[in-house]
Amino acid sequence: MGSLYLVATPIGNLEDISRRAIRILSEVGLVAAEDTRRTRKLLSAYDIKKSIVSYHEHNKLAKLDYILDSLKGGDVALVSDAGTPGMSDPGYELVSAAIGEGIPVVPVPGPSVVITALVVSGLPTGRFSYLGFLPRRAGERRRALEAVRDEPGPIVILEAPHRLQAALSAILEVLGDRQIAVCRELTKLHEEVFRGNTSGALAHFSEPRGEFTLVLAGRGETAKPALTPGIEAELARLRRDGASAREATGKLAQETGLGRKELYRVWLKLKSG
Repeated sequence: MGSLYLVATPIGNLEDISRRAIRILSEVGLVAAEDTRRTRKLLSAYDIKKSIVSYHEHNKLAKLDYILDSLKGGDVALVSDAGTPGMSDPGYELVSAAIGEGIPVVPVPGPSVVITALVVSGLPTGRFSYLGFLPRRAGERRRALEAVRDEPGPIVILEAPHRLQAALSAILEVLGDRQIAVCRELTKLHEEVFRGNTSGALAHFSEPRGEFTLVLAGRGETAKPALTPGIEAELARLRRDGASAREATGKLAQETGLGRKELYRVWLKLKSG
C-alpha cells in the first residue's frame, strides 16, 4: 500500500518549492492535480515526467475510487492549483477517505497564501480566523461576516477579482471601516500589498485584477498602518501635480487609514526640502 502525499506547491513564483516536494513529485506513481495544465508547467520546470489525473471541485467524488485504488499499488501526490492542498481547495474528501482505508497521509509543507498574506499584513499574528472564499449570494455573504464580527484577531479571506468590490462593500457595511491589508498576486510579478482601511481599499481597487487575499483587523485590534516610503512618494507626487495640502492629505488618509496630522507633517517636510 502506498502513501498519500499532500504536497504544497508555489502560489506564484516557481522557485518557492522545497527540495523535498520536488523529490516526492519525482518518486510518486501518480499526481492528482486540481489544474493539470498548471501542474504540468510546474513539473516541466523541474524536468519531472509523471502521470497526472485531474482532481478538482467538480469531479472530486467521481475520481475518489480511482485514486484510492491507485494508492493500493503505490504512492500518490495530491497538489492544488497553488499552495497547500485542502485549504479552500479539493482535498478534504480524499484525505478523509484515505484515513478511513488505513492509508498513510503524509504532509509535505510549503507555501500557503493564507500564512503569507497574514505575516505581510502588518497585523497581529498570534490568533486569526480563516473564512476562505465568501459566499456568492449577498445575504449569505453578510451572515458569514456577521458571524466573525466579534473575532479579536485578524480575519483572512480569499477573493476573486470580479467579486472583490462586492466583498469589500459587504465588509464595510457589516464590520465597519476597519484596518485591512489587501494582498494581490502574492509572489508574482505584479505583487501588491495595500495597507489601509476598507473604504480606502474599495477606492484603490476600482478595477481589480489578479488573485486577492484579504487580511482584516479583528475587533480588538488597534494596529495602525505604517507610514511607508511609498506613501511619502505618493505625497510628493501629488504635491508636484499641484494638489493642495488639504487635498493630498485627505486623499491619502482615506486610502491608507493614516491620520491627516501625520500625513501633514510629511507634507511640511517635503515642502521644506
